[in-house]
Amino acid sequence: MFVTHLSLADFRSYGGVEVPLEAGVTVFTGPNGQGKTNLVEAIEFLATLGSHRVATEAPLVRAGAERAIARARVQAGLEDSRSLLLEIEIIPGRANKASLNRAPLRRPRDLLGALRVVLFSPEDLAIVKGDPGERRRFIDELVTARWPRLAGVRADYDQVLRQRSSLLKTLSGRHGRVAGEDVAVTLDIWDAQLAALGAELVAARLATLAELAPLLASAYADIAPTNNVAAATYKSSALPSSAGPFETMTVAELGAALEARMQERRGEEIARGLCLVGPHRDDITLTLGDLPTKGYASHGESWSMALALRLAGFALLRADGVEPVLILDDVFAELDETRRARLAELIAGAEQVLITAAVEADVPQTLSGRRFSVQNATVTSDD
Repeated sequence: MFVTHLSLADFRSYGGVEVPLEAGVTVFTGPNGQGKTNLVEAIEFLATLGSHRVATEAPLVRAGAERAIARARVQAGLEDSRSLLLEIEIIPGRANKASLNRAPLRRPRDLLGALRVVLFSPEDLAIVKGDPGERRRFIDELVTARWPRLAGVRADYDQVLRQRSSLLKTLSGRHGRVAGEDVAVTLDIWDAQLAALGAELVAARLATLAELAPLLASAYADIAPTNNVAAATYKSSALPSSAGPFETMTVAELGAALEARMQERRGEEIARGLCLVGPHRDDITLTLGDLPTKGYASHGESWSMALALRLAGFALLRADGVEPVLILDDVFAELDETRRARLAELIAGAEQVLITAAVEADVPQTLSGRRFSVQNATVTSDD
């Protein structure tokens, strides 16, 4: 799939802009702060309902505007002329509105799956060097790209997690009183729901990670000038090793194990007023050879690992029969010449590649294609 047209209204720095696109490589160049990343961020948001730059949606709306609109025409493939029109209206403080082929959708997340993207950015270094939340976000975005319905599972899990957390705080006496037995019984109900939803999410993560691992090792070997073997393994904060190899457990078995672990740690959870069991506490251990990347890998090795993770995700989606749009947001400036050349070689066969760069010379010449200049939120074709 690839985007054939992007239209923005009051999105970030753009009051309004129309950008015709095509398959192959497209490069947006211009000084920093002119609006290059805003263009690809809009495409990312249409695909994922999220941004790699901000955690909230308010910054996506142009200063002084009440709402922003991002719209994209997406073609099914090079040999498939069928197309979809995706649109999302971002309204800070209110529920967003989405439509597909101008037909309103009941929920914005019903738009997921219509467009798939894999985005590289300098922020990806946080997947390797940052806290566990960054790695959970990486794997969950990939899970949702593969199975859009899991977005609903994630949303339901987060809602139950908030409810259970509130009960734990009440039971801990943090709201000025100690709750009675009726609240404890209610907590049992939330335990069962959290375990069931958490098990489905963990199972999807494990299945994805199992398929991702060989692709990660291959991508790292292709990018890095060293021979270290890259690996990624799931680290559960809830399931002890005595529970057995949880990678082979069924969803039902995972749910039962999670619920049992909640019972074991209930006293501690009540004392702290926190949910200590579930996929929201898990991590992914990244290693090069025998050593973890965090704390041991050099800057170049960390960058190679981050790139390899994204390339592995791209390869996994393609193996699923999907041609995602590949976005490289100011990535080449962060790489040495060897890694630039190797990355360019690896992505050259993608159906659509969108690149942003402050300096055009940073983009390898092998990535030839359409060029746009971006100055003060004005997009001009160089053709």
